[in-house]
Amino acid sequence: MQAIRRIRIANSFQAGILPKSLRPWIAVLSPHRSYSEAAGDTDLVVIGAGPGGYVASIKAAQLGLKTVNVEKWPTLGGTCLNVGCIPSKSLLNNSHLYHQAHSDDFKQRGIKVNSMELDLPGMLAAKDSSVSQLTGGIVHLFKQNGVTRVEGHGSITGPNEVTVAKNDGTNEVIKTKNIMIATGSEVTPFPGGGIEIDEKTIVSSTGALSLEKVPEKMIVIGAGVIGLELGSVWSRLGSQVTAIEFLPHIGGIGIDMEVAKGFQRILQKQGIKFKMQTKVTGANRQGDKIVVTTEQVKNPDKKEELECDVLLVCVGRRPYTERLGLDSVGITLDGKGRVPVNKRFQTSVPNIYAIGDCIEGPMLAHKAEDEGMLCVEGIKGGAVHIDYNCVPSVIYTHPEVAWVGRSEEQLKEEGVAYKIGKFPFAANSRAKTNLDTDGFVKIIGDKETDRILGAHIMGGGAGEMINEAALAMEYGASCEDVARVCHAHPTCSEAFREANLAAYAGKAINF
Repeated sequence: MQAIRRIRIANSFQAGILPKSLRPWIAVLSPHRSYSEAAGDTDLVVIGAGPGGYVASIKAAQLGLKTVNVEKWPTLGGTCLNVGCIPSKSLLNNSHLYHQAHSDDFKQRGIKVNSMELDLPGMLAAKDSSVSQLTGGIVHLFKQNGVTRVEGHGSITGPNEVTVAKNDGTNEVIKTKNIMIATGSEVTPFPGGGIEIDEKTIVSSTGALSLEKVPEKMIVIGAGVIGLELGSVWSRLGSQVTAIEFLPHIGGIGIDMEVAKGFQRILQKQGIKFKMQTKVTGANRQGDKIVVTTEQVKNPDKKEELECDVLLVCVGRRPYTERLGLDSVGITLDGKGRVPVNKRFQTSVPNIYAIGDCIEGPMLAHKAEDEGMLCVEGIKGGAVHIDYNCVPSVIYTHPEVAWVGRSEEQLKEEGVAYKIGKFPFAANSRAKTNLDTDGFVKIIGDKETDRILGAHIMGGGAGEMINEAALAMEYGASCEDVARVCHAHPTCSEAFREANLAAYAGKAINF
């Protein structure tokens, strides 16, 4: 429930309880009226209760707006809490513990385990328990903050009207001053069709979270974030995993190429096989097996057939705008199916807003949360600003991979002069005592100003450490600024300091 804590902190902006030294930084615009006065007494209807939608709803209610949240699923939290971020992290954590005990890892640590076996139903039950606790927590927060919940599929039927198609066949019409679209995204089907997902043996990320048994062989189409995370889970539990990727690198868009290469080598040592620059052309069932046909991107004549028990299709996600009624108010999607918005998250209809996965930008839960809070503050007349360059990305494998800001490749393309500081976890005292020394910290600074332009971390706890980089970049810190901040010893975050020192001074102290 970290997002809720952020909401409470954000309230200090409205309450005026920030330190005097920070108040000049908070620009508050004069209130603007962007809605029809003839609308009903509801101030805001939020369509969608994912990370963006539920956070926006709670924030709006806290700021005094009469708020209604419309969600088609029976549980709140959207894809993230139900079939995305939360259940996958449960499986990633617990499968890693199993792998440590099942492999030689425990033995190297002086821990002897006489007998051990996988209880897959128990592991899945632990995942489901985490999900139910968190989704139930949102229900409580809605009640606590006075958010009205309406279950059903919401459609915009006018500039100030949302019609909810309920599961019992009835419709409810809600008159409102403002509307926020927070409908998120859905799994992208396999391009060109031909691969039909049944969520049993040919699965999307949803089905991969609930397999009834560990497959002997699994093929993953796509070596991006989701494919690598779920592939890692089943590889740790005993499956022979092969990832097929169209691009020449793993990790998806934005990952630093030096990190991607080292990351792939580590995952290969863990047992995952990769077929890079390879295109999947089809899949068909032959008995109880699935045969996947492929061809090389650079040499289409070079084809291959691969056999598996479970095929996981992870070719991305797309904005979910089905039956949303955008045509009824003249809102046109862009070429990628996204809802166009301005800097205040307003669509072409000023009192209809959109946030999260259904608009431009990375499809990340924390990005949607920030947009939801900022959008609501904007409706109340506040300033609206978000620096997307300071939004971090994380791949929750082991080691974790995290980054924020620019990669080396992006800076080269932009013609920006830069410098690099690196520090390996093999030289970090805490990583050594943890027997977890794979990876490194890479800091990219502006060659002239020393300002931090990007941070790229591969190692244990990278997803936690990257937030220090995001904070530094949000405040415009230089590499020297971080290098001069005292870090606790022994911690893995000392590697972050050392990498900044190397970028600033040309050499780290402990390496």
